[in-house]
Amino acid sequence: MHRYARIVLAAILAACCASSLLGPAVAQAAEASPARTAVLETMQRATRFMLDKVAYKGGYVWSYLPDMSRRWGEMEAYPTMIWIQPPGTGTMGHLYLDAYHATGDERYYKAAEQVADALIRAQLPSGGWGYMADFAGEVSIRRWYDTIGKNGWRLEEFLHYYGNSTFDDEGTSEASQFLFRMYLEKKDAKYKAPLDRAIKLVLDSQYANGGWPQRYPAPAQPFAYKGKPDYTGYITLNDSVADENIKFLIMVYQTLGDKRAYDAIIRGMNIFLVLQQPKPQAGWAMQYTPDALKPLGARSYEPDALTTHTTAQVIDKLMDFYMLTGDAKFLACIPEALDWLDSVKLPPEQQRPTRTHPTFIELGTNRPMFVHRRGSNVVNGEYYADYNPDKTIVHYGAFRKLDVAKLRERYAQLKATPPAEASKDSPLLAKGIELPRYFSLADLNVSDLTAGHMGVGDVTPERVAKLIESLNAEGYWPTPLKATSNPYKGDGSATSAAGDYSTTRVGDDTDTSPYVTTNPPMGISTGAYIKNMGELIRYLGQLK
Repeated sequence: MHRYARIVLAAILAACCASSLLGPAVAQAAEASPARTAVLETMQRATRFMLDKVAYKGGYVWSYLPDMSRRWGEMEAYPTMIWIQPPGTGTMGHLYLDAYHATGDERYYKAAEQVADALIRAQLPSGGWGYMADFAGEVSIRRWYDTIGKNGWRLEEFLHYYGNSTFDDEGTSEASQFLFRMYLEKKDAKYKAPLDRAIKLVLDSQYANGGWPQRYPAPAQPFAYKGKPDYTGYITLNDSVADENIKFLIMVYQTLGDKRAYDAIIRGMNIFLVLQQPKPQAGWAMQYTPDALKPLGARSYEPDALTTHTTAQVIDKLMDFYMLTGDAKFLACIPEALDWLDSVKLPPEQQRPTRTHPTFIELGTNRPMFVHRRGSNVVNGEYYADYNPDKTIVHYGAFRKLDVAKLRERYAQLKATPPAEASKDSPLLAKGIELPRYFSLADLNVSDLTAGHMGVGDVTPERVAKLIESLNAEGYWPTPLKATSNPYKGDGSATSAAGDYSTTRVGDDTDTSPYVTTNPPMGISTGAYIKNMGELIRYLGQLK
């Protein structure tokens, strides 16, 4: 899931329903078209709360109970932890820097400095980051992995402590991009060494063929689970591993002119072409072996298969690559990939509402595969795949909504566009192209690095008035925390608990995976803060 999608998911339930506890002057300003001063005051009050009450040594997780008795990233976190995986610490840094650009208020830059200091402290010797960092030290984070982490059924990336950098879920990428922005902002030398380490990581970890592993360096103790070998060295397209590394290197090349980055970018683009499977299965998988380039599943609920959503995403990326390079080879293989997606579209009677394609397609047969599970926790539970579309797992979609017609339309437009015209604004080919000023207001793709990106669509005065009114007396937007988890109570039993957990998001009461509660408490959401502040920033842009 992309970073901005996570922000929206984390904040979508921000009800903004609290009664106004602001003074009458601000409330009156919010009744009509909110004034700039009211917006700026609201932004500052919300930010002071995040800095004074929420941040831990400059870093953040995703959500908090108001009394701070529990907090969560993708899983429950210790009070001494910060979350790197978006929308966590790096996303907050981007937001602060964006607010600085929108207002010119140095307080936001100082807030961004605090985030940068936290990320530098959390940076691993390899140059990247894990999903989270624990400022209480190695003993504490190992304890977390051996308790909360290893009992998260379905969250297999947290079952084992590797201690190395991960490119999964954009954490390392976002932290690197934020530190890069901080360095460029005022050329402060304190950011140069950690930035150089992050650049070196992306360059060193790339295979000679152009692909990237999910983690680097290779673990001293590989982790096998439920018969699946350690997958972290596989060439990974899933969760934006390759394209986020390419995006970061494009930023490096377009601003610093680093020739090493250019070579790595081209090799990183080319591997997408190499990984496409031959007809009649001209699609892509989420992972591949680094040597034989064989498609393989990673987690135990991912069969060895091609994936339709990955294929659609790669088609889009190849069109981006054409716009970046003007090289028609990136368009050449797209028609057969589009035809393959059409060939595996489910018949109408098998489609789900708004879902047109199965996620997994069996290698060699083109038959859709569906994943199920049995058991009740990470110890006794197991996943299996067959051809039955009923009672599939709910935490990983068995069906996808793909707009193949839209992809065909974009392909036709680019095919009709001469290479020089398509690539005229490419940061790889044109000189003097600056980075966007705003990174937290939209999910930037590699094709977006030349745009301002204030977000899509206007923010209405009514929406802004509601944001001003709903900031509570303490300084945060109360948000229903629908995602919760069972507190750790001991390792799961080898004997399955009573009940059917095949279509639930969480297993028995030893499963520490997050799930959606029907009675959510109101709490503090980092995602809600980022989303709401982003809307206020966009509104300020409209006032100019």
